[in-house]
Amino acid sequence: MLKSKTVWKKLAPLARASSTVCRHNVRRAAFNNGRRQALVPTAHMSTGPAGGGGENQLYILLVGAACLGGGVYAYRTIKGDQQRYQDRLSEIASRPFKETTDILPKATEVHDQGSEPEATEKETAPSEEEMSPAAPAIEKLAPSETTEVSPAAEPVVEAIPEEPAEQPAALVVEEPVPPPETSPSESAEQPPEPSVESVQSAASAESPATEPAVPPPVVVTESAVDPASSPPKIPSHAPYLLIGGGTASFAAARSIRARDPGARVLIVTDEPDLPYMRPPLSKELWFSDDPSVTDTLRFKQWNGKERSIYFQPPSFYISPEDFDSAENGGVAVLTGKKVVHMDVRGNKVQLNDSTEISYDKCLIATGGVPRNLQVIERAGEEVMKKTTLFRKIDDFKALDKVSRNIQSITIVGGGFLGSELACALGRRSNDSELEVIQMFPEKGNMGKVLPEYLSNWTTEKVKKEGVKVIAEALVKTVTYKDDKVEIILKDGRVVKTDHIVAAVGLEPNVDLAKSAGLEVDADFGGYRVNAELQARSNIWVAGDAACFYDIRLGRRRVEHHDHAVVSGRLAGENMTGASKPYWHQSMFWSDLGPDVGYEAIGIVDSSLPTVGVFAKATAKDTPKAATEQSGTGIRSESETEEVATVPVASLTPAPSPLEKDDYGKGVIFYLRDKVVVGIILWNVFNRMPIARKIIKDGEEHADLNEVAKLFNIHED
Repeated sequence: MLKSKTVWKKLAPLARASSTVCRHNVRRAAFNNGRRQALVPTAHMSTGPAGGGGENQLYILLVGAACLGGGVYAYRTIKGDQQRYQDRLSEIASRPFKETTDILPKATEVHDQGSEPEATEKETAPSEEEMSPAAPAIEKLAPSETTEVSPAAEPVVEAIPEEPAEQPAALVVEEPVPPPETSPSESAEQPPEPSVESVQSAASAESPATEPAVPPPVVVTESAVDPASSPPKIPSHAPYLLIGGGTASFAAARSIRARDPGARVLIVTDEPDLPYMRPPLSKELWFSDDPSVTDTLRFKQWNGKERSIYFQPPSFYISPEDFDSAENGGVAVLTGKKVVHMDVRGNKVQLNDSTEISYDKCLIATGGVPRNLQVIERAGEEVMKKTTLFRKIDDFKALDKVSRNIQSITIVGGGFLGSELACALGRRSNDSELEVIQMFPEKGNMGKVLPEYLSNWTTEKVKKEGVKVIAEALVKTVTYKDDKVEIILKDGRVVKTDHIVAAVGLEPNVDLAKSAGLEVDADFGGYRVNAELQARSNIWVAGDAACFYDIRLGRRRVEHHDHAVVSGRLAGENMTGASKPYWHQSMFWSDLGPDVGYEAIGIVDSSLPTVGVFAKATAKDTPKAATEQSGTGIRSESETEEVATVPVASLTPAPSPLEKDDYGKGVIFYLRDKVVVGIILWNVFNRMPIARKIIKDGEEHADLNEVAKLFNIHED
C-alpha cells in the first residue's frame, strides 16, 4: 500500500496538468464560438472535440493504470502476509525440534578436522526427522546440554561409536549412578519425563578400552534410580485441584466423581493423614476402652458399632505417581504439602517446596486454625510448650498422652469444643487422679448459644462428670513457676495447673487471599463467595473458610461438620457444571457424653429471645439411642440426605408443666422479629428435616407450643 501511495503522488501532478489543459481547451473553443457552452468539460472528458481528445485519453489511461497497479499490489501484499503468517506458525511448531539440531554441532565441534564428513552426516540426520512425532525424549534436552543426540526414533541418547574423539564435558549429577546397561527397548517403555543424565568425564575417556570407541553417554531414566532416594512424583497438572484435606474436600471429591466418573481429582493437604472426620476427636475417641485407640483411630459409636475415623481406606485412593496415567481417573491425595501461592491468572499454584501445579478448576477448603489467647502467646516458650490448641489427629494423640502423665489440666473455653473435652476428660478422671478444670468468661457452659436457664443446667451436668467449673473467669496473665502453669484471673483468683487446652474458637485460614486476590469478609472472616460458592469463575470455596450468603438469614460463615459436608458436595457439583445455589440450612450437634446431646440449626444466639418447650425424657432420648436408630455417630450424614416433608403433629396432649430445672428433652426456638431463625433440639434426634423446613418457611407462629408438637416430643 505504501508503494501504491508513492506512485499516486508521482502521477497526481501529471493528472492535474492534463485536467488543466482540458479546461483551457474548453475555454478556447467557447471564445472562438462567441459563447460559453454548458457542461463542456463533461462532454470533452467523455467524447472530446477534435483537437482535445489526446489529453483526455492520457488522463484516463494514467488513472486506470494507477488503480490497477494499486489493486495488484494490495492483492500481492495480502497473499504475502498470509504466507508469512503460515511460515511463522510452522516455525513456532518446529522450534523444539530445531533446538535439538543446535545441540549436535556443539557436540561435533570437538572432533578432529578429519571427521568432517561424518559430522556432516550426523548434522543432516536429525533434520530429516525433524517433524517426526517420535522425539519426546529429545524435546526434554536443554539447549545448553552437550549430550550427543541420536535420531529421534531412539529414546536413549548415545554417541556414535566410530568417533574416537574427545568427549564433551561431564554433566553434574546430584547422586552418582553407575552407567546402567539400558537397552533401547527398556528405555522405550519409560514415559517421556525429564531424565537424569549421567555421562563419563573427559579424564575417564582416555583410559584404554577394547571397544573401538569410548563408552557413550547414556540417559538414565527415573526408574533406574533407587526409589528410596528419589522424592515422590508430583503431578504437574490436575483437572480438579482441591486445596485442603478435610471434610469439605472429601465431600467435593466424592461429588465430582459421582457426576464425572472419569475425573482425576488431586487433594493437597499439609497434614500427613488422609481425609478424616474431626468430630470424634472430641467425642467418641475419648470414651474408647481400647488402649491402642491413638494408633488405630477406631472407635465405638454410642450404639456400639465400630468404625474408623478415616472416610475411606488407603485403597480407595490412587497414588500421585499414577495420577496422570489413571485410565478411569480417581482421587489422589498429596500429603505433607502446603499451597503457599496461587496464580489465578495462570491457573496454577505453588507448593512449599516450590513445585508448581496447574489446574482447570480449583476448590479452596483450607478450613481454619485454632485461636489462642494473647496472654498465653506472650507468656513465653515454657507456657506455650504446656499449651494445646486442639484441632488435628496429632493434637488428640498429644493430649491423650499428656492427660495420662499429669495431675491437673485446665480447659479455657466454654463453647462446644471446650465443653466436650471437659466432659470427656472428666469421665476419664473418675478412673484416675487427674484434676480437670474448665474456665470461661460466660455464666455457664455454652453461654453464647443456650439460654441462661439451660446453660446453668448444662453446667451442673458437666460438674457431675467430675469437672471443676470456674465461670465468669477472665484470664489476666499466665506464667510458668515451680514446674506449674499459673493462671491469674482479673478478679484475683489464681489457678495452678500442669497443662492448658485453649478452646477459644477458630480463625478461618485465608492465607491464599493475598496472592490470589480474593476478597475476605471483614465481619465474619473467610472468603466471600456468591450463591454458587464461587470466588472466581473457576475457583470455589467450601467449609469453614467460606463466607456465603444465606437467602433467609443473610451472610454467614459456619464452622460445623454438616456445613462442610453440604458445601463441599455442592461445590463439587458446581465444579462439574451444575450451577446450583446454596440454600441448605446446615445443622450441628454436640454430645456431652452418651446421655446428653443436642442438634441445632440456623442462628442460635443466646442474645436472641427464645421460647423453650420441654417434656420428660425417656431411655431412648439420648445420643446413644439416636445412633442406634440412625446407624451412625456422625448424625449429619443421615440428616443431610433426607428431604423435608410436611410434618404431622402429635395427637398426644401436652403433659402437665415440668418440675423446675427438669429439662429432659425439648425444643428451643430462637426468634428475630417474631420469626423463627434458629432451633435447638435438646435430646430430640432425627427430626432435623422438620426444623429445617420451619426456618425455610420463615413464617410467624402465634403458638410455638403447637409448633413443638410437630417434633412429637410428648410421645413416650
